[in-house]
Amino acid sequence: MRILFVGDVVGAVGRKMVGEHVRRIKAEQAIDLVIANGENAAHGKGLTYKIYNQLLDYGVDVITMGNHTFSKDVILNFIDDAEYLVRPMNLEPLEYGQYYKVVEVNGKKVCVCNIMCEVFMHNVSESPFACMEMILEDVEADIYFVDLHGEATSEKAAFANVFKNQVQVIVGTHTHVQTADERLIEQTAFISDVGMCGAYDSIIGRDVSEVLTRFLTSEKTRFTVAEGDGMFCAAVIEIDDNNHAVSIERIQIRPN
Repeated sequence: MRILFVGDVVGAVGRKMVGEHVRRIKAEQAIDLVIANGENAAHGKGLTYKIYNQLLDYGVDVITMGNHTFSKDVILNFIDDAEYLVRPMNLEPLEYGQYYKVVEVNGKKVCVCNIMCEVFMHNVSESPFACMEMILEDVEADIYFVDLHGEATSEKAAFANVFKNQVQVIVGTHTHVQTADERLIEQTAFISDVGMCGAYDSIIGRDVSEVLTRFLTSEKTRFTVAEGDGMFCAAVIEIDDNNHAVSIERIQIRPN
């Protein structure tokens, strides 16, 4: 089984990159399942119903989220009915949506789940370690795929070492900066952060001048999503017939 995970999709430029690359990569690399993080897909924060469907139309099978899940109130109108949308298990408020989705791929049950880290994060109700224990106990699947949304690479690496050989894939999201630590931890594929799909000439997808104004003058700004040529960050994970991860490869496509 080959799984493509697409890093944080940021605004219109990020969505454009998904539209340009996902179906091509899916065909060229014989991808069986596509998962993407969509928490920043709508104007840099949150997700709308239209954009949820747009990402599915581009070839994404399951959409995960993060700390901006509830940044747009409109999500409350459709999150409970969005079959292929997964929100973080331990992000408050807890009563909306689903925190895992089991999909059947090549005769295998794949549990895609979404969990928040605690370090430097807000509105987190419970330890990610406790959450993963509950999922492993309560959800029957052949393969477990975790989008671990958080700031600290150390926390993500610790999580991967705790759940190595129990969880096949652990990919980090949130920082929008792709890390070069992709590796197998025994039979588990891991990377601290897959990176983002968004404007290349930006600061983590945001307009450079606005971010500099915020840092240099303390003036509050909107963090407008940057425009211009885009980049595409993702990872391809291969899992063998014994349900063991056997490879993980980063993808980073920059403008020419």
